[in-house]
Amino acid sequence: GMRFTFVFSPLLRAVNGLQARTFGIWTLLSSVIRCLCAIDIRNQTLYYITLFTFLMALVHFLSEVFIYHTAALTIGVMAPIMVASFSILGMLIGLQYLEVEALSQNKKKN
Repeated sequence: GMRFTFVFSPLLRAVNGLQARTFGIWTLLSSVIRCLCAIDIRNQTLYYITLFTFLMALVHFLSEVFIYHTAALTIGVMAPIMVASFSILGMLIGLQYLEVEALSQNKKKN
C-alpha cells in the first residue's frame, strides 16, 4: 500500500506482494491487541503482550534503518519509531501502577 511504499521506498525492488501483505497483517494484529489492551487495561497478560508489540515494532524499524539499511530516517520511519518509543515509556510507567493494583487486590483476597 501507500504507507509501505513510503516507508521502504529506497529499496522498493526488494519488496514483493507477500511481504507487503504480511506487514499489513502484522499491523492489523498489533492494532487489535492494542485496542483490546485499551479496553481491558488491568489485564496484566494483555498489558505485557501489548508492550511487547511496541518493543517488536521499535526493534523492527531500528533494525531496518541501522542494520539492514533498507529504510532511511524519513518522517515515514521516524513516526513509528517515536510512537513505539513513547508508548513503551508510557506503558513502563503505567506498569508500576498495574502491579501495585494487582498486589492490593491479592491482599484484599487474603
